[in-house]
Amino acid sequence: MPESGPSHIRTEGAETTAPTRGGVTAAARRASLLVTLVLGGLTALPPLSMDMYLPALPEVTKALGAPAATVQLTLTACLAGLALGQLVAGPMSDKWGRRRPLLIGMIVYVAATAVCAFAPGIELLIAFRLLQGLAGAAGIVIARAVVRDLYDGVEMARFFSTLMLISGAAPIIAPLIGGQVLRLTDWRGVFHVLTAVGVLLTLVVWKWLGETLPPERRHGGGVGEALRTMRGLLADRVFTGYMLAGSLSFAALFAYISASPFVVQDLYGASPQTFSLLFGLNSVGLVAVGQINGKLLVGRVSMDKVLAFGLSVLTLAALALLLMTSGVFGPVGLVPVAAGLFVLMSAMGLAMPNTNSQALMRTPHAAGSASALLGTSSFLIGAVASPLVGIAGERTAVPMAVVQLVCAVGAVGCFLLLCRPGRKET
Repeated sequence: MPESGPSHIRTEGAETTAPTRGGVTAAARRASLLVTLVLGGLTALPPLSMDMYLPALPEVTKALGAPAATVQLTLTACLAGLALGQLVAGPMSDKWGRRRPLLIGMIVYVAATAVCAFAPGIELLIAFRLLQGLAGAAGIVIARAVVRDLYDGVEMARFFSTLMLISGAAPIIAPLIGGQVLRLTDWRGVFHVLTAVGVLLTLVVWKWLGETLPPERRHGGGVGEALRTMRGLLADRVFTGYMLAGSLSFAALFAYISASPFVVQDLYGASPQTFSLLFGLNSVGLVAVGQINGKLLVGRVSMDKVLAFGLSVLTLAALALLLMTSGVFGPVGLVPVAAGLFVLMSAMGLAMPNTNSQALMRTPHAAGSASALLGTSSFLIGAVASPLVGIAGERTAVPMAVVQLVCAVGAVGCFLLLCRPGRKET
């Protein structure tokens, strides 16, 4: 294993050479393949937990004798756990370091997922899906905090773009994996697979991902200090601006995910296979633009300029979708709408990594708490936006476009009014 591998990213009880910021060696700060895979796996695990389970919902309804609306609560519970769990795991990682809370979270995730696989009734399944989300949130929030520990500025933005290549693929392949698992076994087999993935990832973290937050940079307080830290972060106008801009952009993505099956298949008559193809192409667009951001733009163009361009494209795409779906251009077919959705999704590849990077660059003293706020805000605002896409019923795509446009305009407003790009901060 080369010296740049994560097994050498340690700040306690290890010999280091050429120390840099936070006691982390220069070799450890280089983007190694193993670091990327470990952190990418942690970031991808929650989407896998959500989306791999989707094809099994009808089977769960029959097997447990529960109404479809009640079975849907298993998704809601997991999403709520992912949102709230970050508020716990982030401050814990600032107090005790990254490694211990992450391992605890992974162990609880494995246990909760195993119980889901054997749940005899819907009530127990909902409860442990909530616990699964709470524990899985540690992977998302601590992965971002580790990136902040190891990288800064341009390097951090590039690494976030690289992570998108892995985490962006998770929602694409998860339903496909779930569908193949259901061909071999029943819905419980999906949770058996997730349990195995959790065990493997836990072992990888334990063996190769060392501590990245040295004791001198930790916070010794409890819940009260964690809340004060978060209050201080929210009082930072620029941090809050980037957080809200990123969360509102993410909400536009949630609106797409919630509405696109109905829009593409029911309104425009596409087959499930065509929908899957379009969904995959849009996800590829997001990942590809994220790679262009990390490999070509970051370091050559100001991150604020790239972010402004991404938010502008996002807004224009949402406006075009609203004009098309509301009939301003007359009847339109699937191809123009699909093109608008592709552009909107691709713009996320510029908005999401740069809002995270710019926000976290302001918080080296509390990266865990900052990462928790970023993640929780995104999930909560996204969860609020998602149901609104069906507010006018199932015969129109206008609500989806309205929600996306409102979120995009809100993101631009937060960026311009709170972050004030181009002005130097004191």
